[in-house]
This record gives sequence, C-alpha cells and structure tokens, in this order.
Amino acid sequence: MTFQFHPEARREYREAIIFYGRAGERFVEAVDAAIASILRNPERFRELVTGVRTCRVSKFPYSILYKQTPNTETVLILALKHDRRHPDYWRERE
Repeated sequence: MTFQFHPEARREYREAIIFYGRAGERFVEAVDAAIASILRNPERFRELVTGVRTCRVSKFPYSILYKQTPNTETVLILALKHDRRHPDYWRERE
C-alpha cells in the first residue's frame, strides 16, 4: 500500500513543520507513525463522511483525513487538519 498527499495537504504539512520549529522533527515522526498505521489497515479509523476517514496524530493537535483510491492500493491524504480549524474546510478536495 502506498500514499500520496493532495497538494493542499502537502502545503499544510510543510506549514506545520515550519510552525513547530525545533519540534518539527517530532511532528514529522508523529505524522509518519500515523500514516504507517493508516497504511497497515486503512479501514481501522473512523469514517468522517462516506469514503473519508480520520486518524489523529499522536501528541499534536492534528488529524489526517484520507480516502482509499478506488481500484488501487493508494491512500490519498486529503488534509492534515489542525483540530481547531473549521471542520469542513477540506471538503472541496474530495
């Protein structure tokens, strides 16, 4: 199983790394661990809306919103959402 970032999710990820500065490395490790969990079992996490699931990033106020691409072994990460951001801002990415 592989994954790819939606371009806006990649931007969110980069911005968060910059924001965390010295803690950026710990943030990257936490996101990597969450992505690894998703790839091991994509259906394990709660379905937010039909076809889109959410996985919390450990020790940081972020969630990864993703969907499995039909007929492929690819997970598309739609958003790396800060938990205090408007909950539906990412919906145009579906």
